[in-house]
Amino acid sequence: MTWLILIYWTFAYLAGSLPFGLWITHLVKKVDIRDSGSGHVGTTNTIRQAGFAPGIAVFLLDALKGFIPIYLAIRAELPAWSLAVTAGLVVIGHCYPIFANFRGGMGLAVAGGATLAISIPAFFICLALLIFLILLTRHSARAALFGGILAPFLLYALGYKGNVIWVVAATGFAVAIRFTIDWNREYRELWLDRENAEN
Repeated sequence: MTWLILIYWTFAYLAGSLPFGLWITHLVKKVDIRDSGSGHVGTTNTIRQAGFAPGIAVFLLDALKGFIPIYLAIRAELPAWSLAVTAGLVVIGHCYPIFANFRGGMGLAVAGGATLAISIPAFFICLALLIFLILLTRHSARAALFGGILAPFLLYALGYKGNVIWVVAATGFAVAIRFTIDWNREYRELWLDRENAEN
């Protein structure tokens, strides 16, 4: 079982490391997404630099690379603690991808995909929590950080246990740590402001 767990951990990190934002933006605009805007390899920066359609493609692919490792790990009946490590590694892979010199994205879409694999209702609860926190704080990074911390506690309070809590806690912790780098970022210029980003 140990070697199987290591295979799933490795696969999760490598899947997370696939930098779709970098590849798609380069394909569409011939630019390195990390050199402009927020510098993050994710959906928002892709939209601002390459447009809505490439951004949506990146979002779906990032969510999928979070979904697949967790879906397979569940089917393999990995222990809960190992499932949590798998979930954390797929987010870490996205944030620090080996295929992009360890300069990646923020992990929200990947965490969402992992949560979707473990529980569809839990995914929507976490999404609602994130939206509420964005409206409350008016700052996306701080909302994501607080959301990552609070999500497992909210789900536990709502009666969720076991694998759902493990996965959400692992991905939430990874996302919260990652978003500390944007704690003081001004977000007014980040939301889809492609024209200013290009000037």
